[in-house]
Amino acid sequence: MEALGAISALLRADPLRWRLLGMVRDLRLPDAWIGAGFIRNAVWDHLHGRAGSGLHSDVDVIWYDPVQTDPEIDRTYETLLLAAEPGVAWSVKNQARMHKRNGDPPYSSTMDAMRYWPETATALAARRDLNNECHIAAPLGAEDLMNLVLRPTPHFVRNRMRDYHKRVQEKGWTSVWPRLTLVAK
Repeated sequence: MEALGAISALLRADPLRWRLLGMVRDLRLPDAWIGAGFIRNAVWDHLHGRAGSGLHSDVDVIWYDPVQTDPEIDRTYETLLLAAEPGVAWSVKNQARMHKRNGDPPYSSTMDAMRYWPETATALAARRDLNNECHIAAPLGAEDLMNLVLRPTPHFVRNRMRDYHKRVQEKGWTSVWPRLTLVAK
């Protein structure tokens, strides 16, 4: 099975993740996805033979609307999601404003914003549409994720390797998932 299809099947088979994807869909935010560790951790847990992986970190909801960039709007959506699913650490961020915080050129979409994320295995997102189809966004591909490779994105290789190394050390991923291959560049 192709990588994106395998990721989609994995998310569909996980009742918690599938429910959360439906909750975000129901907000009707433009260009909205759940990304980062939500997918990465589920895949790495699966590849390490761990059934029913839980949520190891916050749930990153990303969306894109260049008109609604007030951070208070994100907090409102976090509050709504938290009220519906209080056991989840929700993080909602409109990617139309995040380039300022990150010192990047403006992003044109959530897919574009993911190209600037730290690791290729993290730069993925999923969404559930109104027909209950699962879509996977992987602007840098899914090969590293599926092959247990931890590698910096091209943006981090060019501009932020110190941040990448610090993040890898702080996260301790190679202890949690010992079969990971770390590419330091």
